[in-house]
Amino acid sequence: MKTSALTPGLSIWLDALRVWATIVVVLSHVAYPRFTRGDYIFMRELNLGSDSVVVFFVISGFVIAYAASRDGTLSSYAFNRLTRLLSVLLPALLLTYVFDQWGQRIGPEAYTSFYNPMPLGEFLLRGLTMSNEWCAFERMRLGTNGPLWSLSYEAAFYVLFAIAFFMSGARRLALLCVGAWLIGPRILLLMPVWLMGVWLWNWFAAGGVDRVSDRTARLCAWGGPLIYCAMQYFDVPRILAAQTAAAFEPQHYRMVLAFSDEFIWNALIGVLTSMHIIGMARLLRSYDGQHPRIRWWAGASFSIYVTHYPALHLIDAVFPAETLARDGLLVLGSLLVGVLFAHVFERPIASLRRNLLKVSDNVRQPVAHPNS
Repeated sequence: MKTSALTPGLSIWLDALRVWATIVVVLSHVAYPRFTRGDYIFMRELNLGSDSVVVFFVISGFVIAYAASRDGTLSSYAFNRLTRLLSVLLPALLLTYVFDQWGQRIGPEAYTSFYNPMPLGEFLLRGLTMSNEWCAFERMRLGTNGPLWSLSYEAAFYVLFAIAFFMSGARRLALLCVGAWLIGPRILLLMPVWLMGVWLWNWFAAGGVDRVSDRTARLCAWGGPLIYCAMQYFDVPRILAAQTAAAFEPQHYRMVLAFSDEFIWNALIGVLTSMHIIGMARLLRSYDGQHPRIRWWAGASFSIYVTHYPALHLIDAVFPAETLARDGLLVLGSLLVGVLFAHVFERPIASLRRNLLKVSDNVRQPVAHPNS
């Protein structure tokens, strides 16, 4: 498999998509009426934040498939995925807990909804295992940090993919069955979206993009976003939601499916996102621009995602007066928290990995006898 399939042009475009999706998620959360009076409610009505998470899933599947082919072994894959996730997730959980405690003392009215208190030990256990949305356990919001639901999905996808990619035979089948049972059908409903990214990587690595004409590439690159806009205009998400609701009656489909309640619409977004990436990969196949600002923001996107929601609640508690100035503070303040957090925890990942490997090497080395 050719790692060169991830060209500089495609790499920078994927980073640009990550930055765009992160900003849309933040803005869609700021648009909640409890934060901004409903002045930007169109973002909630269009559900742009959840749609952006689907874009994340496609990109994640692509990047993880690339990383697995580069890592080569299960141990390297596990080390790289765990360090990537936990180096950011652990401090993000601690920040969430601290922000929530401060905010409740300053302005408890900001925590009357979308907040689930729990003891620190349980909070960290559920958060660090990334199992708070798995069907084998009771669903649980981690304090105010609702967006962490998607990490339960990501972790599940990483585990199942690793089993399928690195194992074989009866052992693979048995572990896939156990994993699917623990994770549950809700999360599995969105796994096809993530697997679209995996398929994209394999198709690119096999030279698929070279078989796409420039005309087709332009159609894909522009067609994906335009078809999405047309579907929003014709209210396709609402129509699909109504059909899903009818299929699950008398139960409420959102109670059953939770964050997978729009799995059909999400699958369509996955297809459109894949179309767009195929087109851009072809059009940018010879592009070698650097764009350090996009790289810089992309290097903070994970941190912004996992810290912005508790930051929004804390700002809401500290500045309860609803004004246009506070609207700007909610956006810029939550982004600033994420950027500073990334500087401390996300960007030094390479140094952290080197230090962990050095410690591991030292532990494995035999200790010389003092008299030898």
